[in-house]
Amino acid sequence: MQHRTRRGATALLSTTVLVALAACSSGGSGSGSGDGGADAAACEPSEGSVELSFTSWIPGIETAVDAWNAENPDIQVTVQTGPNGNGGTYQNFFNQLKAGNAPDLGQIEYDALPNFRVQDGLADLSACADVVAAQDQFVDWTWGQVTLGDESSVWALPQDSGPMAMFYRADLFEANGIPIPTTWDEYAAAAEQVRAAGGYITNFSTADVNQLAGFVWQADGQWFSNDADGWDVTLTSDESEKVADYWQGLLDDDLVSTVPAWTTEWDNAYNTGQAWTWVSAVWGANSIASGAPDTAGKWAVAPMPQWEAGDTAAGNWGGSSTAVFKGSDHLYEATKFALWLNTSEEALTILNEEANIYPATKDGLSLPVLQEGVEFYGGQAIYDVFAEASGQVSPDFVWGPTMTQVYNDVSDGLKLAATGQGTVPDALAAAQTKTVDALKAQSIPVQE
Repeated sequence: MQHRTRRGATALLSTTVLVALAACSSGGSGSGSGDGGADAAACEPSEGSVELSFTSWIPGIETAVDAWNAENPDIQVTVQTGPNGNGGTYQNFFNQLKAGNAPDLGQIEYDALPNFRVQDGLADLSACADVVAAQDQFVDWTWGQVTLGDESSVWALPQDSGPMAMFYRADLFEANGIPIPTTWDEYAAAAEQVRAAGGYITNFSTADVNQLAGFVWQADGQWFSNDADGWDVTLTSDESEKVADYWQGLLDDDLVSTVPAWTTEWDNAYNTGQAWTWVSAVWGANSIASGAPDTAGKWAVAPMPQWEAGDTAAGNWGGSSTAVFKGSDHLYEATKFALWLNTSEEALTILNEEANIYPATKDGLSLPVLQEGVEFYGGQAIYDVFAEASGQVSPDFVWGPTMTQVYNDVSDGLKLAATGQGTVPDALAAAQTKTVDALKAQSIPVQE
């Protein structure tokens, strides 16, 4: 889901959690309805008509639910909307799970799924044959986000994604004779030329830690991995250090601005030509169009710069899933609705038109609505770039179970780096230590 906020879960994990994700997956080999690790009997159809409850924060989600209800009189869905996950919905989910009155279905961003899994709040959808059979419909890496590294279980259905590319002011690059960068080395060289022309090539955000994670993702790095021995925290991996050193170099040379993100000042920097590029996710197209209206027709989109010339790797920033909460009495019906919502052309078109949702399915990337040129971007069919990027995202990136703490700690360090009181590598190193300490404090196994 696209937001003009940093992504992440808000709920802290219970101190009673004693196991890692790998150690708490459902047992049993599965048979009958599904081929996964869950009990297939859990996915038997209910008798009679069913009423489902669903909580989401997607603008216009009611339109899609109304379309479902009109076509499915025996499975009616009541939707409740609220603040985004980080704005309070996740905490509400955890409170409802504790009280035993959670909705049947809920929207959960990929980076928050491990929090809910460790809390044992999610139903294993692999009990349902239709869910297992749907794997090939989804972009590979999005399926990896909902299995949490355990292919025998499925903890949600992918909804949308945030493949990354480079938005850039085509007019300014052309007027100043600056080549469009295709590698990060070229990007740094262009930054010097842009600075000489009086602008900044981009803004270094201290709040959007998920953007930094997307850069590490593109570099084939990891911040977490998990197996039966517990969590391995690798915020200071070689790949992370490479990314951190790169951006620290741009900061040291005053080649990037440090305007607070998602502010009037941030919008103004893009609207007045102070900032020339933004390496961001597909949902960023709307952020620029709304924040920089005076620049209509002057922007274009190109693939992310690569670490090596000729490489084709992309990162991801954002994305949500539709989960069924443990305790729902209607797993079969809930998954039928979730599959329709996230795979049918009807639903995907509605979600794109109402909320600019970028689909997680392979066929969804070719929706007619996504094939058109976009006037704000000079008529360029910009979604072709993102469709290609979506297939270049590594399927192996893993989120940890305490992402709120990780985001906050890294952000604190980035604020120091932006003011010259620290460095980007320092921010990751400090967060590494604090993350390990946080996992231990909650009795979550950590690999030393």
